[in-house]
Amino acid sequence: MAEMKGDGGVNTWADELASLMEDSGIRYTGEPIDMTAPPPPLPIFAATGIMGSETEMERERESLKEQVTGFLKSWGEMVVDLGKGCKDIVTQSNLVTEDSFIVRKFGKPMAKASARLKFLNEFLPEDRDPALAWPVILFVFVLALAALSINSTDDSLVPSVKKMRVHPPSANRIPLPDGRHMAYLEQGVPADRARFSVIVPHSFLSSRLAGIPGVKTSLLQEFGVRLITYDLPGFGESDPHAIRNLNSSAMDMLYLADAVGVNGKFWVLSYSSGSMHSWAALRYIPDRIAGAGMFAPMINPYEPSMTKEEMRRTWDQWSSRRKLLYFLARKFPKFLAYFYHRSFLSGNHGQIDKWMSQSLGKKDEILIKEPMFEEFWHRDVEESIRQGSTKSFIEEAVLQVSNWGFSIADLQVQRKCQRNGFLLWLWSMYSQAECELVGFLGPIHIWQGMDDQVVPPSMIDYISRFLPGANLHKLPNEGHFSYYFFCDECHRRIFSTLFGDALGPLDKVEIDGTSFEAEVEDVSSTSNSVGK
Repeated sequence: MAEMKGDGGVNTWADELASLMEDSGIRYTGEPIDMTAPPPPLPIFAATGIMGSETEMERERESLKEQVTGFLKSWGEMVVDLGKGCKDIVTQSNLVTEDSFIVRKFGKPMAKASARLKFLNEFLPEDRDPALAWPVILFVFVLALAALSINSTDDSLVPSVKKMRVHPPSANRIPLPDGRHMAYLEQGVPADRARFSVIVPHSFLSSRLAGIPGVKTSLLQEFGVRLITYDLPGFGESDPHAIRNLNSSAMDMLYLADAVGVNGKFWVLSYSSGSMHSWAALRYIPDRIAGAGMFAPMINPYEPSMTKEEMRRTWDQWSSRRKLLYFLARKFPKFLAYFYHRSFLSGNHGQIDKWMSQSLGKKDEILIKEPMFEEFWHRDVEESIRQGSTKSFIEEAVLQVSNWGFSIADLQVQRKCQRNGFLLWLWSMYSQAECELVGFLGPIHIWQGMDDQVVPPSMIDYISRFLPGANLHKLPNEGHFSYYFFCDECHRRIFSTLFGDALGPLDKVEIDGTSFEAEVEDVSSTSNSVGK
């Protein structure tokens, strides 16, 4: 069987095998095969079995890539053809002639823009027309952005939106002389044991629940403080006021103090925009105010007595949206309703920095991410918007940027002499005129975070210029919230600054009626004997 070919020219087995496929040019010569030599590479036809299946898989993968590539190429060619067709239509029409309105109106600006962007054409192949290539690139870029935006909307990445809740009424309320009712909240020691009574008007988008956020009851008792917070008109559970101004705000505070049994003077404590109600109390009811503590106090950003430098440093700190809201509050307050309905009156909770339209400092950013702060913030906002009306919020915003009816300079302690009329003035030249001290005579303490981007430190520069007697406490690296919210050590330092040593609540004095009557009889008998 070594040889199958005979004299008649019959093919051998090698010739028969070669006839069944392409002739590779390889012939077996009958020479012995060296088994130590490396095996020759497998011919294509020998790649069978497992090798063959892997090759088929690679071919399938390559074919899929080729199909996708071909589809994209054909799609791109169709877009190019569409662009050429649109170009032909525009060219054949009268829209791009030299006399057309579009060319006369936009020709020169487009030419200037094209000249400035001409360097981008260097990135295109030489055979590509920029007028056709760049629209295609722009179109593909827009489609890519749309695809990315669709793919990025993964339910696992989107934070859940927390809905606002409506809580049952829980406030104590007092009637006011004009028929309204005011809601308030008491904390600390009772009225008969209070060394210091403190009334707190809340800031914008807040309520009576704020007070001093996170203050401990044990600290209030340690200093003998009775803390009274209340809802401004239209906020929380307080009735709205038909015609509200800062004078009426001071009167509401006075009525509240009398209604809850605050005898004598009381302290006012305020934060951020709530400070304008404290300023009003110092101006209109100074005889009932023992002292004031303010944290990041706001003033009217349009105050005409501010210098250009103070004005610039104030407005440069704010975002464009915040500036727009102040402008609308001053000129077109009704438009504020649109922004309020899209933020805190939308029924969903949101981030405090976005609702305030302001970026925050480092300490504030850390604080607002704490679960304790988030829980307090959500509950306070829910109470603030309980009535669901924009009227009270618009009124508060307008009060902030309108004429207050007084100036901070009016609170400065100064001597005022009565010299009305020419004769009285002439008489005062020869005798000492009757003079009295005017302004607020009590202490004013102001704390300001130097990293506060909501109430810029430039505002306390203005305050210190007109109230040189005020005690300013500048807080390095502190923001708008970090010193006043949920800081036990800060609260202790604040109380120590305002009230001195912690002496606790007042002791109850129990009067023995019998002994008191006996002492009265002894005193009366002694007086009768002396009279005789």
